[in-house]
Amino acid sequence: MPSAQGGHDPMVARPAVCLHTESMPNLLVRDVPVDVHAELQRRAERHGQSLQQYLTDELQRLVARPELDDLLDRIERRRGGRVGLAQAAVDVADGRARP
Repeated sequence: MPSAQGGHDPMVARPAVCLHTESMPNLLVRDVPVDVHAELQRRAERHGQSLQQYLTDELQRLVARPELDDLLDRIERRRGGRVGLAQAAVDVADGRARP
């Protein structure tokens, strides 16, 4: 409601703006087996999290690790000779440690 000075009266509540759905995309998973849901719920509770928080953390952890095909492509693109098993193991560990 406009005040006499042309602004909004700070004593009058404005409509709430919900940014929840604008901040991040949503993901819906259907047909989760009952035993899988129960185990995920148990793990979330053990970590002191809601199921949504737990699954968000697990999904972030999952995508932080490169897939094997991506890792092998990166190794193949490297030039300069053959890579021994020990160096390949170090490269894999380094690749997993990167964000």
